[in-house]
This record gives sequence, structure tokens and C-alpha cells, in this order.
Amino acid sequence: MKRVLITLVKFGVSIGIIALLAVRAQRDGTFIPLIEQPKHWGLLSLAFAAYLAAVLLSFLRWRALVVALGLKFSIRDALRLGFLGYLFNFVSLGSVGGDLFKAVFIAREQPGFRAEAVATVVMDRIVGLLMLLVLASVAILATGQLHSTVREVQLISQGTLAAALAGVAGMGVLAVASALAGAWRRWLGRLPLVGSVAEKLLAAVVAYRHKPGVLVVSCLLSLAIHSCCTLSVYWIALGLPGEAPSLADHFVIVPLALVTGVLPLPVNGLGAMEYAVDALYQWIPASGALPEGRGFVVALGYRAATLLAAVIAAAYYLASRREVAQVLDAAELDMART
Repeated sequence: MKRVLITLVKFGVSIGIIALLAVRAQRDGTFIPLIEQPKHWGLLSLAFAAYLAAVLLSFLRWRALVVALGLKFSIRDALRLGFLGYLFNFVSLGSVGGDLFKAVFIAREQPGFRAEAVATVVMDRIVGLLMLLVLASVAILATGQLHSTVREVQLISQGTLAAALAGVAGMGVLAVASALAGAWRRWLGRLPLVGSVAEKLLAAVVAYRHKPGVLVVSCLLSLAIHSCCTLSVYWIALGLPGEAPSLADHFVIVPLALVTGVLPLPVNGLGAMEYAVDALYQWIPASGALPEGRGFVVALGYRAATLLAAVIAAAYYLASRREVAQVLDAAELDMART
């Protein structure tokens, strides 16, 4: 019950941010062109196709990480569990999110591989976030945002570059110094608040220290995934009435906005992502700031694409409701023990 209440509070925060952005956009008349002017449905359809490609590639990345640890996992299984996990990231109001669901499902189907199942999900998240920072860093350097006249952009750019370098360096050190991993894990596990999470992250990295090829493939897939998401937002911006930043600007804006997915908010940073896109649409474009609310409207279009993908995921859920219910019960028990 406590976890449900916490989740409801998170949804309340997200909805509050969305409401604030909506009021600002309404005040500035941003919605009027969206309603009255024609939309380019071909570009909007292309945007959804790009987003769906990103989702499917993310499932293939996870499958590569699963198979690398010796678990049997077909592409069909990756699609099924991937879409189910995707759906639970949308609708879960309890303790079971998409990542926990996927880990428990694999562990249930392949007894004795519980640690490996958790490692695949954790590493999938690590690689995805790290490559998001790397892509944003490359775009920042290519577009000269480090020397932006906007102070906020300078600070964000510097922080992104520092985080990307730290992440890459950390992965390298842990991979090379695997002999120290056991001692580090015990030390991390004793840290207050973040100890358990940090220990799991390190365990996931260590599990793949002898799989450099798989990690390279996963990184390349991650870059493709984030590029597809960026193209999706760009085509949404072009498909909706109003001005749009350049594609190069979007390769800075979108990865930075998607980083908000690490925040403890539902549906991968609901509210925070929209706020970030709206702010970056005013700060980043070389051609000048766009009207306040323009980024929010484009972000809502991107959210619509994510909801359409959730409809596909719902079909997978309807086809396996009984099995899903059993896994949810097992996941709830796991959460109760921890």
C-alpha cells in the first residue's frame, strides 16, 4: 500500500508539471495553430515508425545481453517480454515496474539464473543511459553548445560531458580491475540508501567483463535507438504546425530531455521530459528561441507515439494474462522480501 501511495504522489507531481506547461501554452496561444492549421500526417506517421523502431531495437539489445550470459532467449521471447515490460512501465501503480517484471519472468522460466536475469536488465539500463550521454556529448561538441551565450546551456553541456566521461571511464576501470570487484561490491553494499542499487550495478558490469563484443554491439544498438527517438521528435516537430529547430539541434535537445527518464517519475520522466523539451527549444536553436510552449506541444506528440506503442504492448498482455498474473505475484513476493 505504501508503494502505491508513493507512486500516486509521483503521478501527481508529473501531472502537476504537465498542467503548468499546458496553462502556459494556452496563455500564449500555442494550441490555436495546432488545432486550426493542417498537419503533415505523412511525417507524423514516419515519426511513429521511427519510435517503434527504437522500441524494437531496445528489445534486441536486451536479448543480446541475455544470450551473452548463456540464457536461452529467442527473438520472439524478447518481443513478448519487451512489450510486456514496456506496458508495465506505463500502467503499474504498485511495486512491479517493467524492469522487475522482465527479470522475474526470465528467472522463473530459467531456474538457477536469477542473478543473471537481474544483471541483464541492469546492464541494459546502464548501456542505454551511457550511450544517451555519449550521443548528447557528441552533438554538443559538434554544434558548439559549450560556447553558447545561454548560461544554462553551458552548464548543461559541461555536466553532460563530465557525466559521459565519468561513465565511460568507470566502465573501463571496472572491466579491467575485475579482481577488485568483490571487495568493491561489499563496500558499496554497506553504503546507506544507495548501497543496494550500487552493488547491483557493479555486479551487472562484472558479469559482462569477458563479453566485450556484446557490449560493443549493445552500445551501437543504443546509439541507433537514441537516434531513432531523435528523428521521431524531429519529424513530429516538422509534422505539426509551427517552427522547428534543425536536426542537429534536435540531436542535442532530445538526448538531454530523455535523460530525465532516470528521475523517480512514472512513464520515464513524465512531466520532466516535457519541461526539458520546452526549455531546450527556447535555449538551444541557433536560429533563436522558439515560442514558449512550442517544445511542450512537440513533446506531447512524442508522448502520443509512446502511447500508440503501448497499445501494441496491450495486445501481448491480453494474449498472456494468466502467465503475467503469476509473474506479478512472484515479483510482489520478491519486493516484500527486500
